[in-house]
Amino acid sequence: MAFTDVETAQAHNVVNTDPTGEDLCKLGLLYSTGQGGTVDYVEAHKWFNLATLMGCDAAKYYRQEISDEMDMMQISAAQRAAREWLSTRH
Repeated sequence: MAFTDVETAQAHNVVNTDPTGEDLCKLGLLYSTGQGGTVDYVEAHKWFNLATLMGCDAAKYYRQEISDEMDMMQISAAQRAAREWLSTRH
C-alpha cells in the first residue's frame, strides 16, 4: 500500500487529535514499509499494538507479521513505547 506525501503527513498529525484504530494502523504501515523514511519495526509494532487495542483487526495481522522479523528486545521496546504513548492520552 503506497501513501502520498499528504496521506503520510495526515497520518502523523492524527496522533495529536483523537485517532481511530485505523489511523494508528496506517502509521504502523508507514513505519513497517519505510514510506516517508526508513523501516522501523519497533515504531511500527507500537502503532499496530495501539491500533489493535482500539479494535483494528487488520493491525493484529500486521503486528504478527513484523513480530516474526523482530527479537524480544525490540518487541519489548515497542510495547514500552506503546504504554508510554497511552500514558500521555487524557
